[in-house]
Amino acid sequence: MERVNYYRASPAGMKTIDHVYAHVMESGLAKTLIDLVFLRASLINGCAYCIDMHSKELAKDGVAREKIALVPAWREGGRLFDETERAALAWAETVTRVAETGVPDGDYQAAAGVFDAGQLAELTIAIGLINAYNRLAISFRTTPDSAR
Repeated sequence: MERVNYYRASPAGMKTIDHVYAHVMESGLAKTLIDLVFLRASLINGCAYCIDMHSKELAKDGVAREKIALVPAWREGGRLFDETERAALAWAETVTRVAETGVPDGDYQAAAGVFDAGQLAELTIAIGLINAYNRLAISFRTTPDSAR
């Protein structure tokens, strides 16, 4: 059961967070790449609301069901994930698990080998954003649309 509707409880705060979302979507990163990263971080965090949302977004955008299903095991996904997606998913994992990983130099160098500084900054903003959304949805028990 939902604890708090955070959009009603803090409309100004959520408007600010939603502005960051709009920025990310206009950053030049592909929408599908962003949604893959959002899904991977949400899977790590166990955010049912965001897992549901971003899985649906990817399907709506024509991403194959098999690819969506293999996001948790993308390293074994072979040709389903291109170099850019693999780099973004690896970066999403290390940044989402920052307390465990400390984001090692090797992880940074791998991501920087695929993304330029601006793209990597935008990708990191996107990862921070989905982690914020995950924490809101998990903390306040936001029910996934599919479960309503």
